[in-house]
Amino acid sequence: MGQTLAEKIISAHTDLPVKAGDLCIARVDVTAVQDGTGPLTISEFKKLGIAKPKNPSRMILFIDHATPSPRKELSNSHMVMREFAKETGAVLSEGGMGVCHQRLVEKFVNPGEILCGADSHTCTSGALGAFATGMGSTDVAVASALGKTWLKVPQSYKICVNGALRKGVFAKDLMLYLIGKIGADGATYKALEFCGSTISAMSMSDRFTLANMAVEAGAKAGLFSTDEKTYDFLKENRREHVFRYIEPDEDAEYERVIEINAEDVQPMVACPHTVDNVKPISELGMVKVNQVFIGSCTNGRIEDLRIAVKLLKKQKVHPNVRLIVAPASKAVMMQALKEGIIEIMTYVGAQIIPPGCGPCVGVHAGILGDGEVCLSTQNRNFKGRMGNPEGEIYLASPAVAAYSAVCGYIADPTEVL
Repeated sequence: MGQTLAEKIISAHTDLPVKAGDLCIARVDVTAVQDGTGPLTISEFKKLGIAKPKNPSRMILFIDHATPSPRKELSNSHMVMREFAKETGAVLSEGGMGVCHQRLVEKFVNPGEILCGADSHTCTSGALGAFATGMGSTDVAVASALGKTWLKVPQSYKICVNGALRKGVFAKDLMLYLIGKIGADGATYKALEFCGSTISAMSMSDRFTLANMAVEAGAKAGLFSTDEKTYDFLKENRREHVFRYIEPDEDAEYERVIEINAEDVQPMVACPHTVDNVKPISELGMVKVNQVFIGSCTNGRIEDLRIAVKLLKKQKVHPNVRLIVAPASKAVMMQALKEGIIEIMTYVGAQIIPPGCGPCVGVHAGILGDGEVCLSTQNRNFKGRMGNPEGEIYLASPAVAAYSAVCGYIADPTEVL
């Protein structure tokens, strides 16, 4: 019997063939924490009585959720992480280097590996053909200390997307469409395995967006076969030597197969206060916005900023709108500076903030006021996500976000693209 991507990758880390539903102990290649989960992971790690991680060079500590620190409590958490890195040899990704999930795919995770991260959007690295999954801080502490973890091998959903996306429709629209179709808990503890002609044609940036939001349907992982585009991305980041082909077997068994015609997908918006409260913009009506955020681990890559600046060029941000832009990493920021994107965005009225999570987590840099509406390229819109339960969050693609920042209301970019 053939294996899915999840079964194949996990089997390689147990030295035994496994199938969906099996409980197993698997070797872990990389572990990751961020400044929200890192201090607890470190505390639990120390309780184990083990001096250093099993592989210190592959335990990565990210300061990204609140950087620069907005208050002393978070500054103290950052101190804990810096000190642990010095004591153990674990790798520290300092504030300003970028969001953990973007940094992981740029530098730390390789195809065919298992990544355990103390952050739910760890699944982003699945676009590289890695089994990347979020876990609690205690589980990540154990995985870091021992170099292994226990797993229940997930059942897999095969997501087949074929055809060409319409002009003005992007990966974010496709993922919101899928989540609207199956629900926010429609794939709980499943592996979403993406395939089809649409997926093959997608850039790595688009694939990262899909993998990132797999957890928004409840999934354990979002997985992609590797191909020439995977190789090119790794080469751009001087890591082509780690490339390997990984694909499911032709006779692999899936719990469910979902087929999507790409041409059916319109520009989509997730309305308050759940990610599966999805509507096409054409059915939304007039929704005025106070703030627009372009960034996050979902849509803060250079390709996203290029799309946004195309719609912002020669147009000022609406006077009633605050536009906040956060590149996903220092590498993205440097490329955006080189291309003149930051200059244009600043000129039209955007506020550029350091690479990191920014407003997405509601800790600093863009907290909403009572009754304010934000249109964001992030991945979650539950009450209080951006720091105020009295605010409302809509989710959309960078194209929708940029055009809406100009119009002052949620607007369809296909009008001008």
